[in-house]
Amino acid sequence: MSDGVLKRYVRDYIHSQDGDVVDFAWQGGEPTLAGLDFFKKVVQYQKQFANGKTIHNSFQTNAIAINRQWAEFFAENRFLIGVSVDGTADIHDKYRVSVNGKPTFERVKQSIDLLKEYKVEFNTLTVINEENWNKGKEVYQALKELGSQFLQFIPIVEVRPECHQRLESYSPIANPELAPFSVPAEGYGKFMTDVFNEWVLQDVGNIYVRMFDSILACWMGYPASVCVQSKNCGQAMVIEANGDIYSCDHYVYDDNRLGNLMTTDIEKIALSKQQRNFGLDKSRNLTEMCRNCNVQALCYGGCPKHRIDVIEGEHHRQNYLCPSYKAIFTHTAPAMHHMSEAIRRGGQAADVMPMMAQIYNR
Repeated sequence: MSDGVLKRYVRDYIHSQDGDVVDFAWQGGEPTLAGLDFFKKVVQYQKQFANGKTIHNSFQTNAIAINRQWAEFFAENRFLIGVSVDGTADIHDKYRVSVNGKPTFERVKQSIDLLKEYKVEFNTLTVINEENWNKGKEVYQALKELGSQFLQFIPIVEVRPECHQRLESYSPIANPELAPFSVPAEGYGKFMTDVFNEWVLQDVGNIYVRMFDSILACWMGYPASVCVQSKNCGQAMVIEANGDIYSCDHYVYDDNRLGNLMTTDIEKIALSKQQRNFGLDKSRNLTEMCRNCNVQALCYGGCPKHRIDVIEGEHHRQNYLCPSYKAIFTHTAPAMHHMSEAIRRGGQAADVMPMMAQIYNR
């Protein structure tokens, strides 16, 4: 990203936010490849244009390049670091290797130790794929051993390139073939329920799993904190290095290009009819199966990018991960009921842990 685009982005994004707190999220690709000097300039521009607002930065990284210079910078500027790690060494190193094909788990572990040493806040992002979907307990324990207290798990569902009808948009053919590393349709549910069984018995209030927090929020009557559970999309726009802005970081296609911040006001882009329709389509394009589902309010059809299954008699496509979402929401329901009731009585979610062994047969 050129200096001109960066300066314009920081200035306009801060000015477009009505609140007193402005959140910047840096990801890639791999953001450390931009270099430390780039992010020093980021902070410089944020201070220049803050105008009294509080600036927060999150930074998603594979952590391979983090050294003492990076750790010191993160600490001084209070960056929140998201570390991509997929479980134990053998699981992680299946796909996360260096450019020369070497395993990276030990380097990631060393980077996490550096973040701890410099007291940098961090969380972990774990991709659920064909390698780890049936190892939920093992992965969960490995992340705890790394010192992660804030965990996020995301499923990977990747349509093979030859199964797209056109390159300008996300347009998979009916029931497309998936890349071999994709998680099975029921696999994400198996993983998350296995993790839940560990978490709900011993770690509520000490370990925070983003999806479980979001489910509990919904049970409490609050909006979901995870976009795949939200009624509508459109809150995760992405800016590319040249200033182009797209509807979502999962939809960087020509048809989802909203404009360029060097020529169009960023607030105007965010409020455009194109982006509004993109967001509303999530709930507008549900199958009848979804509309009649008893867990629809916790899901709203999941991420539109995963709606690839063609069902006879349905006008719209069904989410590939539907079996997983049903399994997760059904399995967690008894605990969420008790947790939400405990909170309404003035207690805490963790108060219900003693009774969970009876419900979850442990």
